Amino acid sequence: MSLTTGSGPLGPEPSGRFSTPIPTGVVYVEPYPRRIRARIGDRTVIDTERAQLVHRPGLPTSYAFPVDDVPTELAEPEPIVPGHVSVPWGGVDAWYEEDVHLAFQRYPKNPYHRVDCLASSRRLRVEVGGVVLVDTTSTLGVYETALAPRLYVSKDAIRMELLTVNPTTTSWCSYKGHATWWNVTVSGVTLADVAWSYENPLPESVALGGMVSFDEQLATVLADLPGPGD
Repeated sequence: MSLTTGSGPLGPEPSGRFSTPIPTGVVYVEPYPRRIRARIGDRTVIDTERAQLVHRPGLPTSYAFPVDDVPTELAEPEPIVPGHVSVPWGGVDAWYEEDVHLAFQRYPKNPYHRVDCLASSRRLRVEVGGVVLVDTTSTLGVYETALAPRLYVSKDAIRMELLTVNPTTTSWCSYKGHATWWNVTVSGVTLADVAWSYENPLPESVALGGMVSFDEQLATVLADLPGPGD
């Protein structure tokens, strides 16, 4: 995420520009000053403070380890970082950064990724099937690195009697946490996964707790947000 995806500086649709063009496909590598451990069952197979973080265009971040820090049977070549190897994320049972179990993640967190949540008076109006679900200027602007900004809104401003939790849909964000997905029923017709919320967000996104955002592919969403290039 962040540097190499979306509108990030090394992503496919960068929002800005470098003063001097950089080569296409450039990979950024940096020291990662955290203790990284991996376990298979009850056995610790990697325990190092010498990891490198690799940022490849269009791909999530990945670890590179000194070859001596990884069992041979887990190691894969890492040509970008001489003397280092990589380990498939699913090649071990559990990953830890310091003492934090990366239980739901599929790749390392990116130190350049931020989620800024700012109280806003930008208007949000949402309709489904001609019925207005939201029309308010009391919103939360969420500005997440390399992604388009979004507006979230309190449940107090939503016709929540038309929304029900979809228990079969789940998703995880490494920076916001587990998402709860909401169906909308209007005139007897139910549309699945029209909205989502983070009921118990991760600490860095605590302002999102209980706030709701809507999918503009499934609802008519009028959000007072700047477009690309504005």
